[in-house]
Amino acid sequence: QVALHHRSKTGAGQYIDIALLDSQIAALVNVMSNYLVSHEAPQRYGNAHPNIVPYQTFETADGSFILAVGNDGQFRQCCQVIGRPELSDEKRFATNPARVVNRESLIAILEPIFHQKTSAEWVEAMLAAGIPAGPINDIPAIIDDPHVQARGLVQSIYLADGTPLDLLTPVARLSATPAQIHRPPPLLGADTENILREVLALDTATIQSYREQNII
Repeated sequence: QVALHHRSKTGAGQYIDIALLDSQIAALVNVMSNYLVSHEAPQRYGNAHPNIVPYQTFETADGSFILAVGNDGQFRQCCQVIGRPELSDEKRFATNPARVVNRESLIAILEPIFHQKTSAEWVEAMLAAGIPAGPINDIPAIIDDPHVQARGLVQSIYLADGTPLDLLTPVARLSATPAQIHRPPPLLGADTENILREVLALDTATIQSYREQNII
């Protein structure tokens, strides 16, 4: 977009250089920034956040969910939801910097609490309190998700022999030229003869000979 804006103002294009390595490092911006400021090698936190606590996955009675408590106000609401309002008044948990320092102690308190209800129950309760949360879905759950279905991310088509096949639709949604899957993937060997004739320039007799020898 920056290059397009520059072109619209100056009429000159640009060469855009985007390296995979650069993009990977940029995606680690918070971890990299921590190191550049502190010069301390970051630890591995798995699905947890290095600078915000509690901001991670938790196991529940039937699976897992993600909890993203982004500020002190949300932490107070979270403590209300889990039935432990006194935690938000404790000095070691009252502020996010304090919670980061006392991460292990807080998580040890929260883990057995979250085991008491299902993921759906915790997600519903947290969202109702204004706290970001969501289920950890497997692939079947993602496909069955009402939002995924409403977005039409799966399109049903038919193979040449009439067999139905579900495929993921193109991600980009264009208002004037919406992308759709117009043709199914070819069946095994469907393009063999065309390739032999058009690409390899084989004649009919040679192709027939290959068939008789079970080469194709």
